[in-house]
Amino acid sequence: MLLCQGEDNLIPWSETYKLSWQDFEGQPNAEVDAVATTASGITFRYSTTHNSSGVVGYKSTIKAHFYPKKSWYKPERATNYILSHEQLHFDITELHARKFRLLVEDLPLSNNLKQEMEAIHKKIIEDLSKMQDTYDAESSFSRIPEQQAKWQKFVTAELQKLEAYKSKA
Repeated sequence: MLLCQGEDNLIPWSETYKLSWQDFEGQPNAEVDAVATTASGITFRYSTTHNSSGVVGYKSTIKAHFYPKKSWYKPERATNYILSHEQLHFDITELHARKFRLLVEDLPLSNNLKQEMEAIHKKIIEDLSKMQDTYDAESSFSRIPEQQAKWQKFVTAELQKLEAYKSKA
């Protein structure tokens, strides 16, 4: 899993769209044993409204994206099982986008709003990276089916808990 920024042709996370191998447009890395790599990340934008006393409102946009040009696979070793492992990386990115939306939604208005949002963003990205690494370590990059199944159930349950904060089309 990689985190990337500034790429065209992003695929936004959607409940109804599942990744296919055709979405992985990058060149495979022949020097690693991995069969595939999913590059995904969270884009974050916000604007604030001010008056003479300071910040009086804000809007934010938080999205989970898949980066096709940075994602790759080795066709001779690719399977649907491995694709489901890669999809779960993208789902973990969406989970963190939902957590981010939850935290930003209830931020109190203050003149420190920019710093607070950026601190939350930094923490969410750190947590996302840690969870992605833990997922790969515990599932041995999908090679331990029982762990893969455990992670699938866990992420599905966590996404359901935060259903109100899912990405909108």
